[in-house]
Amino acid sequence: ADGFPLLLISRASLEDLNGRLDEPVSMERFRPNLEVEGCEPFAEDSWSRLEIAGVGFRVAKPCARCVITTVDPATGTLGREPLRTLASYRREGSKVLFGQNLIHDGSGTIRLGDEVRTWEADRP
Repeated sequence: ADGFPLLLISRASLEDLNGRLDEPVSMERFRPNLEVEGCEPFAEDSWSRLEIAGVGFRVAKPCARCVITTVDPATGTLGREPLRTLASYRREGSKVLFGQNLIHDGSGTIRLGDEVRTWEADRP
């Protein structure tokens, strides 16, 4: 996360992406603060709010991805993936989106394994 306090990505979204790549990438490429599991790929795109261990979070906006995601964190090698593949199905205008930027509504302690409650955004 860099432009917002928190970045959330679901494990299912990464698995969906990896299913489209010749060589899978790790979650490290995307630097999320929060990783969730137990949902469908890209379910986080429909969430407006969530709560973890009594701490509320608002979904601010999707995270536009940059070229840094193409650098292998283990080797420092620059490539074309995963940005090229993401651009083929996660593009909105000139932006390639993966993950959701969050803003916290309070303070508290969250821990690995805490349950995540979500609310979907109202759709017109």
